[in-house]
Amino acid sequence: MILNMKLSGLLAVFLLFCSNRRSYGKSHPKPSCHYPPSQWCRSLEIAIECKVQKQCMELNAIKPNQTVPPVSVTLYYESLCPACRVFITQQLFPTWTMLQDIMTVTLVPYGNAKELPSANSPFTCQHGEPECQGNMIEACIIHLTGHSALQIIYCMESAANVLNATQPCLQLYAPSVSWTRVDSCVKGGLGYQLMHANAVMTRALNPAHTHVPWVTFNGEYTEEMEDKAMSSLFHLVCQLYKGVKPPACTGAPVRLDRSFC
Repeated sequence: MILNMKLSGLLAVFLLFCSNRRSYGKSHPKPSCHYPPSQWCRSLEIAIECKVQKQCMELNAIKPNQTVPPVSVTLYYESLCPACRVFITQQLFPTWTMLQDIMTVTLVPYGNAKELPSANSPFTCQHGEPECQGNMIEACIIHLTGHSALQIIYCMESAANVLNATQPCLQLYAPSVSWTRVDSCVKGGLGYQLMHANAVMTRALNPAHTHVPWVTFNGEYTEEMEDKAMSSLFHLVCQLYKGVKPPACTGAPVRLDRSFC
């Protein structure tokens, strides 16, 4: 599902800095709320609880023109694909952190998996059964957590062990969503429905995908855009956005190595 949070990573750090300044000099400073900084401006209630309503109002005043559509980025990937993990952690998440006001992200965990007409094991995956489990867990997390999903997926994919990191990452970024709900999704019919939907989306790609990560922009794929995305997704999103460029887009792109599964 599409993720479009209201607060950029840098502004989250700014709000955290402002909050910490108020606590400076106290012997036992305590956090002002139970939400991570990235969610402080998600709603008025959270902003009030976290004592950052003034900063959130100022943030809303400088947001890009919302009449210009954001750049739609869709990532088709696999949970245990090394190249996908590199793209998520080194390109997608950092770019989204900086440019989430001008881009949306849709995650489709499936990739090179195969859907089989079998009730016992309906999917096979490129990197084995653990990847099938990881794909379904991430599909359920995306479905259940909405705005927090990309942060959770990044947390998992940047960990040494993706599957072992699931519960700690869920607790960190979506404490209101219990592991029991995710586990019920994975073990029940909903998880298979979500994976089937991802399989349908992946099979419908035109041109058909030949590797992962496979990225489309505003629903389209070209080799030229893929080359740019793999070297500097940040620069590409800035280039594709049709509205007034945010200040972050004035920075120089940093090229990274590319790889696929």
